[in-house]
Amino acid sequence: MRTTHISDVEELEDLLSLPTPETVAALGKLEGDIVILGVGGKMGPTLARMAKRASDLAGISRRVIGISRFTSASLPAQLHSWGVETHSCDLLDRTAYVDLPEAPNVVFMAGMKFGSTNQEARTWAMNTFMPGLVSERYRDSRIAAFSTGNIYGLSSINLGGSLETDELNPVGDYAMSCLGRERIFEYFSRTYDIPLSIVRLNYATELRYGVLLDIAERVLAGRPVSLHMGHLNTIWQADATAMSLQSLLYASSPPFIINIAGPELMSVQRIARNFAERFNTDVRFEGVESGDAILSNAQKSFELFGYPTVSVNQMIAWIADWTTHGGEKLGKPTHFEVRSGNF
Repeated sequence: MRTTHISDVEELEDLLSLPTPETVAALGKLEGDIVILGVGGKMGPTLARMAKRASDLAGISRRVIGISRFTSASLPAQLHSWGVETHSCDLLDRTAYVDLPEAPNVVFMAGMKFGSTNQEARTWAMNTFMPGLVSERYRDSRIAAFSTGNIYGLSSINLGGSLETDELNPVGDYAMSCLGRERIFEYFSRTYDIPLSIVRLNYATELRYGVLLDIAERVLAGRPVSLHMGHLNTIWQADATAMSLQSLLYASSPPFIINIAGPELMSVQRIARNFAERFNTDVRFEGVESGDAILSNAQKSFELFGYPTVSVNQMIAWIADWTTHGGEKLGKPTHFEVRSGNF
């Protein structure tokens, strides 16, 4: 990676939307426009920008259209400055689908996780009913649908993480509804022969959000770091984005399923101590480290899409520097330590 210090949000977003050569090649092979449903989320804006940048680098003239409720008034203007078109829509409103733009390529990023406790009905509506509406509307498109490694349940740290072929054991309404999302998409993929890729993402990280930032902030503030989920995988958000876009090429019916996660099995204790050393402070822990955690084996994605370009050690260095200098945060903790499935 070309930098040791990320100075501001503009530079960060440039890095987060930088396509890999493999992504440029993949989008050069795709035909037609790309619609991104749920572009207003944490990962959506830079994914849309990467799709546009990769298409331009591949010499492909295509529209990239981001669709969201756009609760942030400034986001549409930012997306437009990057060459991404926008369309405002509540994807739970089935009457709004008639006005959605046509596109042969769709990335589905909408859904609900945080705040799902006490809003279980809305969680299920967004994570299962909405995919049915999307599948009906875009039955003639290829779809890359985001899912989560939470649907595997807890995996022994000695097994190297869950594989795409492993038995699923979701815990809690969030994970169960995410499995429901996969099943609904699979049903429509098989019924209408929709080419579909299901992206099981396990902890994308950038400097404003993610499990590493959660740990860094606790260490810096002198708050105890939980060991209830003592190990994790995490991947630089740009690498996860690049792989997710490439998955469109592999979309099929029955669906193509892929884990996207970091290659390292990371100890929360070691991460916290690393940050403490960088911050020149002490670290406290709470809870007892378990022999299992939410872990994914993403070897298949590395073979198909290339190895991640940013290591966990590089992410830690960037986050420590960013946090020390008061860099912008999204203020959305991941709750990675939760084992009950209630978010």
